[in-house]
Parts: sequence; structure tokens; C-alpha cells
Amino acid sequence: MADQDLDRSEAAGRGKARVPGPRQNQPPRVRGQQPPSGTRDSSNPEVPGPQPDLPDAFAPGLALSADGDPARGGAGPEPGDAGDPYGPPDDLDTAEAYGPAEEDGTADPYDPGSYGLGALGLVGDDSDPGDGYRPSDNHEEPGQDPSLSLIQNSGRPPGQFGAPAPLAPQPGPQPAPAPSQTVTADSLTTDLLLPGRHKAPVGGWRRAVFNVTGGLVRPPESAAQRRRQELVARARTPVTGGHHRVAVMSLKGGVGKTTTTVGLGAMLASLRGDRVIAVDANPDRGTLSDKLRLETAATVRDLLNEQYQIQRYTDVRAYTTQAGSRLEVLASDRDPTVSVAFSEQDYCDVCQVLEHYYSICLTDCGTGLLHSAMTGVLRLADQIVVVSSPSVDGARSASATLDWLQAHGYGDLVRDAVVVLAVIRPRTRSGVDLDRLEQHFAARCRAVVRVPYDAHLDEGAEVELSRLNRATIDAYLTLAAEVGDAFAR
Repeated sequence: MADQDLDRSEAAGRGKARVPGPRQNQPPRVRGQQPPSGTRDSSNPEVPGPQPDLPDAFAPGLALSADGDPARGGAGPEPGDAGDPYGPPDDLDTAEAYGPAEEDGTADPYDPGSYGLGALGLVGDDSDPGDGYRPSDNHEEPGQDPSLSLIQNSGRPPGQFGAPAPLAPQPGPQPAPAPSQTVTADSLTTDLLLPGRHKAPVGGWRRAVFNVTGGLVRPPESAAQRRRQELVARARTPVTGGHHRVAVMSLKGGVGKTTTTVGLGAMLASLRGDRVIAVDANPDRGTLSDKLRLETAATVRDLLNEQYQIQRYTDVRAYTTQAGSRLEVLASDRDPTVSVAFSEQDYCDVCQVLEHYYSICLTDCGTGLLHSAMTGVLRLADQIVVVSSPSVDGARSASATLDWLQAHGYGDLVRDAVVVLAVIRPRTRSGVDLDRLEQHFAARCRAVVRVPYDAHLDEGAEVELSRLNRATIDAYLTLAAEVGDAFAR
């Protein structure tokens, strides 16, 4: 028996757990009496036995006995101590029960931190990386209970134990919000500063309501008006190359080719801010100058004779006539005694002068395709407009023009062409299917535009846009938009 006690003493000195021996040959104990050193009184649960010191493999200051109960390290009560160590302390053991642990590592039985809260499942242990607890950087205040400090630093409210909850992110300095857009002088628009000022509707009952209410009520625009605004924007497409040439042509005469040239030019000139000019390139006596009131008797021949004297726009303006729509016209030679035809070189020289002062040049071609001037027109043209009447012979002539161009290497002009179906006679009982005619040309060209009959155009005199019907104006606006789509290419 003495050998077993000696072995247990040596194990305790090496820091290992001691396992109590069998409970045989032990004298009976009286309740309240201290057991011998190195034994545990299982018959008296109120008096704990002394526990051995454990190595650092377990929680600090905590070890497990043979029956699995937590055992507190340190020596047992000194002989002669009276009273229950878990009962109210008396005057003799007050300093020892509440005092700090001795230097030799004796644990305070009332200090939970001395035997580790991690082993009791309250907070995470430093030696256990799986419970998520990390020591807090905050140091407890003097006199603060260590167990309360551990619970407060665990990241959970008091009374909630186990794995600590994630710490709430600390609010930091928020960056200043970036402005949505840069405020400049352009931000001060009329609509922003004058919210009550609205543009009056074009006409109809919407304009009447606008006028009656003094501009306070502005009815929304109709779908037709929005469509017109879209066409106007397309007609105002900027010219990318600086100068754009459009050739208006037809094999058959009397189908409205010259009228279409003036109507298209007047619409473009009235909508755009740049200069638009129409040139009569008919080798014979053309009729383009008959569609407006002449301001000068000068012709294209006079301009060719003085081309080297032209230095500025005002010099060119002396040879042209300007209509009320701002369209300028350069008339063909009207002298019946002239025997020299307008040739390819003449046309090229005229274009070389005009391209410096005008953005758009419309060319009213003759009826033939084989004369010299037509060769220069097709070679310099950026796009063509083929005019046809809604009749069988007129449609065949227009389609034959496309065939001829396709066969002579102008396929790109055919694919980008715009066909105009101009109705030059009042409504009759014609059996021509215009829908099928339009489908025929739409399969070969980029666009097809119908121009309805208009009594003002049937007069054959000067063309004024203000005297045209609404349907005719819309048709020329559509034609200007289709032509304007090619300005950006």
C-alpha cells in the first residue's frame, strides 16, 4: 500500500493525472471529516478531494478524474481547517478562500478562469481552434470578474453560450457619393428654367386647347406628328463626306422627274441649315428653271466660262437663283443658237466648283443614258433617284433603267437607289396594282416612295411647298428622309 502511495506521489510530481486506487482497506469515514491525502470521499459528496495538477494538454488548471468529473488542481485543505469549503467562510479561512492563487499554481475554487470555462462548455478554450473563440484584445479592468470578461468578449449576449456569434462590422468613414453627372453651363436649359413654357402644337384641336388655356395645357402629340419629327431628323442627317451628289433620272419623259427634283431639293433646303443646289444637266434645253421664279439670266454655261474667277460663295451666287425654300438652281443653257452640248467634262468642271460651297447637289438628268453628260453624272453620283409613273410603260422604263445600270457596272447605285412612283394625273379608274408595282421595285432597290397627285404640281409652274397638299408634303418629307439616310455613309 505504501508502494502505491509512493507511485502516485511520483506521478503527481511529474504533472500526470493520478487515478485513485480501489476503495478496499479504507477505514469508514464520518460525514464532514476530511479524507486522507490522495483519496476521494465518494460517500461524502459535499467534501471534494484534492486533485492533482494536470499537464497543458487539457484546459489550464482543469483535469478529469477517473470517473470523468472535472478535478481542480492544487493541494487540499490544510490540516486543521474547519468548516465546509463550499459553505460560508468563517473568519479563519476568508483570506485563503477569496485570495489569489498561490505562486505554485494552486487554483482558486471560486475563480472560473482558474480551471478553464472551455472545458465546461461556456466559452471556447484557447487550445481548441475549432470552437471559433479568439482571445480579445481588450484587457479587463482591475477588479473585473475574469469569467464575465470572457463572456463579454465572446461576441454573444450574456446568457448565450457555445460558438460565438460573428462580430458586427464597425462603421467606418463612408466615401463621399460621386455626382451623377457633371454640372456645367449646358445644364441650364430653357426647359429647366422655364418649366411652364411649352412649344405650341402644330395645329388641330391640340393647338386650340393650347391657345385657350394660355399654354398651361399642352395635349400630347399625335402618332402622325411624332412620325414627322422622325422623318425630319433623318432628313437633317449631317453629310459625312462634306459634299453629297444625288442624280435624279428616268428614261421616259413626262413622268415628273424635274418636279421631283425641285420638290426633293425644296424639302431638304427648308429643313437643313446647309446649302442645297440643283443643277440642270440636260444636254438639251432643260425645264428646271421653269419651276421657280428666276433671279438671273446666267446659266451653267456662264459659270463654266468664268469658273477661274470664282473665289468665294458670293461669286457663285451670281449665277444661281434661290427659291423661297432656300433651294438654289443652276439653269441649263437657254440660248437656241448654241450648238455645243453639255458634255461630261463640263459637268465635272461644274461639280468641282460647286463642291466647295454646297453640301448637297441634286442633278436633274436628261432622258437618255448614252449621252456624254450622263457618263459624268453616273461616275460622280453618290446615290440615284429613279422616277416612274404608276403605269405599265412608265414602270417598264424605270425597271429598264435599273437593268442598264446593273449591266454597266453600277450595281451599287441600283441597290442604294430610291424609286419614286409619281402620280401625275388625277384619280382615274386605272387597273394598275400599285402594291405589286411597289413590291417589284422594293426587291431591287433600298426604298420606294409614292407621291400622290397634286393640283399645284399639275400646273407645271413654280413649285411652292406652302401650296401643296398635306399628303404631298408628307410624301416629299419621306423622300427627303430616305435620301438623307445615305448622307452618313
